[in-house]
Amino acid sequence: MTPPPLPLLYSFRRCPYAMRARLALLAAGQACELREVVLRDKPQALRNASPKATVPVLVLADGQVIDESLAIMQWALARHDPLGWGRPSEATPAQMLELVAANDTQFKPLLDRYKYPERHGEPDGTAARQACLPFLMALQARLQAGPFLCGGHATLADAALAPFVRQFAGVAPDWFAAQPWPALRQWLDGWQQSALFASAMRRLPPWQPGDAPTVFGPDEP
Repeated sequence: MTPPPLPLLYSFRRCPYAMRARLALLAAGQACELREVVLRDKPQALRNASPKATVPVLVLADGQVIDESLAIMQWALARHDPLGWGRPSEATPAQMLELVAANDTQFKPLLDRYKYPERHGEPDGTAARQACLPFLMALQARLQAGPFLCGGHATLADAALAPFVRQFAGVAPDWFAAQPWPALRQWLDGWQQSALFASAMRRLPPWQPGDAPTVFGPDEP
């Protein structure tokens, strides 16, 4: 019997939203066909799937389109969650999602100002970096209490936040390394050195119409 077609994921390797979607798909054991896109030259197929034309976009076999990274994570983990990413040990699922919301609505805008101050009419990123500190110090406090953000094992929150903390750390690595955040650095290093992260960050050439499918996930070559 012919297996059902795989979901189709439009992604961009370095986008933190796409990173967290890929991490959750891997954690769920959900294979998909991955199409790496170039953001400055987005393929029409992506625009047809989602008028927002932002990554990630997941197109299911029945034609349903999921074009928000958190929704992709939740879809994948609702199907299969062998690592317990949706079941935090030291928080409720609602509290876990509140932490993700704080990252997305509070920390991410400040991170953008820190990384690209000229786009926001600021001479440098110093003020934005300073504004990021309370959020990062709160993460440090969480990680002093346990190895992951919501208890003793990794959850959706860890995978959802790690790509953004990674981006923050990469703006000024020496400055980040000098901060009194050993637990936060250890947590971030653990993610970046993990086999899961290595699989999520697999390098692929940009997709072109007519290319052979590239399988991403447990069935990839």
